[in-house]
Amino acid sequence: MNVSANAKRPLDGIKVLDLARVLAGPLCSAMLGDLGAVVTKIEIPQQGDDSRHFSPHINGESSYFMQVNRGKRSVTLDLKSDEGHALLLELIKQSDVLVENFRPGVTARLGIDYEAVKAINPRLVYVSISGFGQDSPLAHRAAYDHVIQAIGGIMTVTGWPDGPPTRVGDAIGDVTAGIYGSWGALAALIQRERTGEGQHVDVAMLDSLISLQMVSLSQITGGREPPGRVGNSHPISAPMDAYMAADGYVVIAVANNALFKKLANTLGNPALVEDARFRTDPDRQNNQAALRSLIESWTRDQSVEDVTERLEEAGIPAAPIYNLAQALATPHAHHRRIVKTVQHPTAGAFDVLPQPVMFSDVDPAESHVAPILGQHTDSVLGAELGLSAAQIEDLRARGII
Repeated sequence: MNVSANAKRPLDGIKVLDLARVLAGPLCSAMLGDLGAVVTKIEIPQQGDDSRHFSPHINGESSYFMQVNRGKRSVTLDLKSDEGHALLLELIKQSDVLVENFRPGVTARLGIDYEAVKAINPRLVYVSISGFGQDSPLAHRAAYDHVIQAIGGIMTVTGWPDGPPTRVGDAIGDVTAGIYGSWGALAALIQRERTGEGQHVDVAMLDSLISLQMVSLSQITGGREPPGRVGNSHPISAPMDAYMAADGYVVIAVANNALFKKLANTLGNPALVEDARFRTDPDRQNNQAALRSLIESWTRDQSVEDVTERLEEAGIPAAPIYNLAQALATPHAHHRRIVKTVQHPTAGAFDVLPQPVMFSDVDPAESHVAPILGQHTDSVLGAELGLSAAQIEDLRARGII
């Protein structure tokens, strides 16, 4: 690592080698790139990352790939060839972080498992992201987000009480593992500064997803039965649910007695706080049907906008229910600059969403443009590995790059 004291971003000078594909691993390395790391993505010649083929496409470029591989360099290498393998080892020698999400055992067959590369770069932080971790009894199993959500418990608390277990609507198993992978890489880099040694960071999608479920975990460790599905309500507090207004639904979140008193006053029924059914959170939990009827008798004749405005004026947490496009169009999203518009050489203008944390003294990333397949192969092999133009053309002619 070569980071100057006046670095403009936290990871300026850090080199990340991305051997991952699709979502969890590529997201991990993309987040490191958002903080200034130079991320070099290794892809299969002609084919590339599987996600390059995910729809929709803009002028032939996958929007999925462009989101998750923002700001990276693309180098194509045939890792099964001797020369491709040798070139990869040379890149590993120069790297600070390696990210991979192969199924456990694959890197050993390729000769690039942690123990093998540690011998040539003992300072390397090696991040492995897999479904079940490197040494689990389930490590041999294929893992997709659906599988992880099923086995990780979260589907049993998602959906309605009289409905089936339900998958959370986005790939949170992959995304959570990617975030934890970047967190683990950063922690290992800090430790490396103290010890001079890298280490193997082992991230399991299943572990990551389980760790998200703090409310359910608190119930189990508190001696209660595992929670079930409660729809849009909350397993602990009430009223905390979606309530019908004249033109849609509004979410109201009341988590304590003080807020319930404000709600009772706003409903024009301050005596509710003395009603034995609603005096405490557990009381309100046990009488949610009656409470819903009272709340919706007030909300049903008003628009979502009017209900939300009146509740906000009273200091009660409330919100309309937006889809993602609506959420990204809000004044909040524009003010926080959540979305960045980039100019892709093929796709043209394209909106990406980098990591959302704001720093008081960090310059923004210079580019969030995703690479065309193999776009940086020649420059990386030439400038960083010292290959001549003739050598590079020979490798290309033989399909190694």
